[in-house]
Amino acid sequence: MAERILISGITGFAGSHLAELALKKNCIVYGLKRWNLSRLRNVHHMMDKIIWIDCDITDYVGVKKALEIAKPDKIFHLAAESFVSVSWNHPSHYMDVNYKGTVNFLEAIKELKINPRLLIPGSGEEYGEVFEEELPINEKTILRPVNPYAVTKIAQDLIGYVYFRSYGLNVVRVRTFNHEGPRRDNVFGIPWYAYQIARIEEGLQEPVIKTGHTGDRRNFTHINDIVKAYWIAIEKCNPGELYLIGSDENEKIYSYKEIIEMLLKLSHVKGIKIEQDPKYIRPTAVPRLIGDTSKFRNLTNWKPEIPIDKILEDTLDYWRYFVKNKLY
Repeated sequence: MAERILISGITGFAGSHLAELALKKNCIVYGLKRWNLSRLRNVHHMMDKIIWIDCDITDYVGVKKALEIAKPDKIFHLAAESFVSVSWNHPSHYMDVNYKGTVNFLEAIKELKINPRLLIPGSGEEYGEVFEEELPINEKTILRPVNPYAVTKIAQDLIGYVYFRSYGLNVVRVRTFNHEGPRRDNVFGIPWYAYQIARIEEGLQEPVIKTGHTGDRRNFTHINDIVKAYWIAIEKCNPGELYLIGSDENEKIYSYKEIIEMLLKLSHVKGIKIEQDPKYIRPTAVPRLIGDTSKFRNLTNWKPEIPIDKILEDTLDYWRYFVKNKLY
């Protein structure tokens, strides 16, 4: 019998790629969307293959009804407010969506007396201020969040652990480091740079890329590798335990400045300049997010397969298409 999969955040970056993977596995896929707010461009090619449920995750009644309809074997709870820079302006809203939305799922599962496996993906941002001698980050590294988004993700993760300990819910906890690729919004670093290059190539922008912090160092993993990791995690990871997911090889650690230089080499326009703009600089930066994902890898044998060059090519080609066809 086909597995019943419920994905919150299915219209977003990771959610849409995960839906493609689930459909390839011949699962019955239920997707949550807000009836008048969700953008559907990421899922337009599979609209008729997904069973849609109108639901705002901040509404407990709606979440409970969605679970009653879907009767899921597995829930991938990917819906979240995730743009760090905006979180300073809307900290309460971020808490409503990221924390309260998660509580609604946990409470509904408990009240309905069902126990599907529930994946709650956290973020490397939760670690915040990490000192050089603490690298690479592992599951025991101290959390020192430096932005409201990170605080809400910590709260989300820990309430999941509470429901595991208190009620025996099958909560799978992961923290994911930077994942990139097509469909990621252009408010984030790499898509923002790629979007500007695409505009420059079309003559819509002067040959100058505006940036914020470019010295921050990160692990970067292709989104297709990440959703495969999510699928393996929900099947193989022990409920209640924490696992880090992402690239951790030395050759996959780059500063944003290095990333921009690599993107510029892919452009057919030469002489593009890089210029830091104060409006893109966050109140506090996270200069180092480099993870040790050996616990997850040793358990599952997962490892990322797509190199950084392909991540950048896919992202740039995606934004070239959007800009050329005036879709954004």
